[in-house]
Amino acid sequence: MTSQTTIDTTGPGDEAPTAPSGKAPAKGLRGHPWFTLITVAVGVMMVALDGTIVAIANPAIASDLGATFAEVQWITNAYFLALAVSLITAGKLGDRFGHRQTFLIGVVGFAAASGAIGMSDSIALVIVFRVFQGLFGALLMPAALGLLRATFSADKLNMAIGIWGMVIGASTAGGPILGGVLVEHVNWQSVFFINVPVGVLAVVLGVMILLDHRAENAPRSFDVPGIALLSAAMFCLVWALIKAPEWGWGNGTTWTFVLASVVGFALFALWETKVKEPLIPLGLFRSVPLSAGVVLMVLMAIAFLGGLFFVTFYLQNVHGMSPVDAGLHLLPLTGMMIVGSPLAGALITKAGPRVPLAGGMALTAIAMYGMSTLDTETGGAAMSLWFALLGLGLAPVMVGATEVIVGNAPMELSGVAGGLQQAAMQIGGSLGTAVLGAVMASKVENDLPGNWAGAGLPPLTEEQAGQASEAVQVGVAPVTQGTPEPVAAKITEVAHDTFISGMSLASLVAAGVAVVAVLVALLTKRGANAEAGAGLGHI
Repeated sequence: MTSQTTIDTTGPGDEAPTAPSGKAPAKGLRGHPWFTLITVAVGVMMVALDGTIVAIANPAIASDLGATFAEVQWITNAYFLALAVSLITAGKLGDRFGHRQTFLIGVVGFAAASGAIGMSDSIALVIVFRVFQGLFGALLMPAALGLLRATFSADKLNMAIGIWGMVIGASTAGGPILGGVLVEHVNWQSVFFINVPVGVLAVVLGVMILLDHRAENAPRSFDVPGIALLSAAMFCLVWALIKAPEWGWGNGTTWTFVLASVVGFALFALWETKVKEPLIPLGLFRSVPLSAGVVLMVLMAIAFLGGLFFVTFYLQNVHGMSPVDAGLHLLPLTGMMIVGSPLAGALITKAGPRVPLAGGMALTAIAMYGMSTLDTETGGAAMSLWFALLGLGLAPVMVGATEVIVGNAPMELSGVAGGLQQAAMQIGGSLGTAVLGAVMASKVENDLPGNWAGAGLPPLTEEQAGQASEAVQVGVAPVTQGTPEPVAAKITEVAHDTFISGMSLASLVAAGVAVVAVLVALLTKRGANAEAGAGLGHI
């Protein structure tokens, strides 16, 4: 990756660190690359942890605040919607006003919103502050990547992104363990309060260490119509994906929102060719490696997050593990991501991203195939093998695809590129959950009646069959109170076997997505057009 001149806007007396800015190396803490990495990692850890830790707290929140199931779903949906819709715009804010300022505002806002949730006494307030968490998290994430891009020279950037990816992977996978401990031994509020001291630490480090680099040709105006069109299109798409399991993929409302998102994206693309300083210069996508990196991130998230969605139900509802035990069984995945991410960064620096990315997705495909063989009798050793292989495959993809996207964008668009990377992952995860969820639902609805009748169980009414199907889709046996023990045992066996068949098919679909991603990975290459900022405004 080549470099581009940046301007130090932090204040007098600060010195820029390294080759990206073309200035002398930093003296002391201010602008030091590795201390910068530690600082952004602390902030990113807070957001990544929140993505999974809250799921463990949801039942306790519902019980304490008297929330309905639909309201509890909004604890997750409100956060995800705000985050996904805002990421690219937030990245542009960093490009326009500076990534240091944007990062610090994001950290302060995220920590404050977390504290407010912990003090909330109604589900409505929890949902409102979750929206604020999503908005401030969107400011923080692309800014972190922008700071790394500006601070590290080309030969060190992959290693930095490797460690950054390691923090995200470890935080995401460690969320259920920490969440389970906090909910079990403290209270659900502690899941949110924990972000406050972490946020304070990130702000203190940020004020002391972070140096603001801004490209000389950073954007000067703001594309408000573009923001409105992109936000509306993203909202319609993500809303359709969130509601599809409830509405059904054959429902007209689902496809109305999908169509609205397509129209919104088309109008956005048309507008971007007319405006002087567009939100996303569409010329960015002339870069085949950058476009391939975005697609690869979507496919990786579909296979990983979509496939892993069912594993938590498998461990807790089929094997009867507690949330903490389930998290511990996923440690091989976490461990391999922790070990593999920095190693992948070093390998990509030496060999380029193409082979590591293709190899990583191939390992992911094998792991997802292996997970399709899990059943009710599978032991911990077999689970650990496939989980570890999945972590080993994901590590180079998380690192390499990020570098391909950010490294193939010009410096003045590093925030937008970081927003693209994060938005691709969020949309891919949502798409994976929706699509693989539909695969699971279809398989369960198809197999459950025959399995139920084959076990000699009493026939169900249409309403009972629908309720049983919904329970089985998450691995829960639909045993009603007062059911005789022998009948309950048969129902449990049928439910778990049917769930396993659905999870197996979903895992095979995820493996197929990973195979497609192998081919996409072959189109990637090391960032090379960092100075191609001129002329990107129009196609």
